[in-house]
Amino acid sequence: MPASQFRGHLRALGRLSGFRRLLGVRLTSQYGDGLFQAALAVSVLFNPAQQTSSVKIATGFAVLLVPFSVVGPYVGVFLDRWSRRDILYLANLVRAALALAAALALTTLGAGPLFFLCALLITAVNRFFLSGLSASAPHVVPEPLLVTNNAVASTLGTVAYSLGLGTTAVALHTVLHTNIHGYAVLAAAGAAFYVIASATARLSFARRSLGPDVTAVRATSITSEIATTARGMVAGARHLIGRPPVAYAMALQALCRTLYGVMTLATLLLYSRYFYASYSDAIGGLGVVVVIGSVGAIGAAFVTPYATRRIGGRAWVFAMTLLIAVTLPPLGLPFVPLLLVAATFIANLSSQSIKIVVDTNVQVRCDEEFHGRVFSVEDTLFNLMFVAGLFIAALTLPANGHSAATIVGVSVGYLALAMSYAWLTRGQPPLQSAAPADNVASQAA
Repeated sequence: MPASQFRGHLRALGRLSGFRRLLGVRLTSQYGDGLFQAALAVSVLFNPAQQTSSVKIATGFAVLLVPFSVVGPYVGVFLDRWSRRDILYLANLVRAALALAAALALTTLGAGPLFFLCALLITAVNRFFLSGLSASAPHVVPEPLLVTNNAVASTLGTVAYSLGLGTTAVALHTVLHTNIHGYAVLAAAGAAFYVIASATARLSFARRSLGPDVTAVRATSITSEIATTARGMVAGARHLIGRPPVAYAMALQALCRTLYGVMTLATLLLYSRYFYASYSDAIGGLGVVVVIGSVGAIGAAFVTPYATRRIGGRAWVFAMTLLIAVTLPPLGLPFVPLLLVAATFIANLSSQSIKIVVDTNVQVRCDEEFHGRVFSVEDTLFNLMFVAGLFIAALTLPANGHSAATIVGVSVGYLALAMSYAWLTRGQPPLQSAAPADNVASQAA
């Protein structure tokens, strides 16, 4: 999309009151997500009462990611039956109540099972909310503006979420104490923004104005559609296996996510228990890691289309996997924070580059009627393999994350995956080049 056309679309979107109101619902809710999920993270990583075990940290990530993988494919069954306006405001009300319950549990019982249960339910309900936003967009934005809407809304939503995380770091440096009570305040603040999002959705739209249309409501039973969705996931996997170039790339991505999970937990432990003496310094250091990692992911959206047009998708996937293998030891083994930040940038650039190539080839090489099912398989693998890596690290890393053997082992793992991918895909049809940066920038967000 030319820049002038994109700017014209932005101006047209800005004039749509429905777009502005729906965006307001998204931004306030995702800002609340940033506050609550930061409260979850710091309460696990920086618990002054006890040094949280690595398994508990991995469990915290699982709480954030597994619901998306398990619940995600089945959300559409309900979005096509229930008022989406009601889903938007009730989902946020439920999350507000759960966030308050989590804050109370945190202050009275600490970061225990009840707190994790509340967090699990919040992230599960969030899947309904985010999918409801996507399904509602065509009812407030005309079709020619939908691509621009998707890019703008997802990017601004990510910015709002990041601002929530940033607010947490600033608050813990200034007005809040780095203790359980301070973390509970953050969780309660997240609940306040969920309430604002809920009220905005309830007051801004009529019950059926965001769909589904009465004529489109499904006539079959919910249980029948859930069973159909489960069968569709299996059909999507079979369809993928029948396209080896895409299947190999997706398998590589999934295995790389396991190694990425190992290094993620190692980084968290190093920053919270090895590099810094105080919690506030550690939180600030991790903030830098998050920001630079995000820059790497966004940069992939602009580098990958150019690179794949030059050398092809298969060579780019191989190069990105090999890049992590050769740069991780010199950047990781000195155990210096600044070098680890550089390693995080490269890892996120490489990981997102591979994902862009995989997503593009699913869109191009898989049949249209299988796109949703294949992407569901990809999302499930993407998250579950990452969580698997976290638990592998939790069971093998020392308490402070300082392990030269782990860094060498992960580097060897990436090297083995790169070489195996090159060998297995020799003679296969080439992968499609990635779409232009304007079309993939929203994926990085």
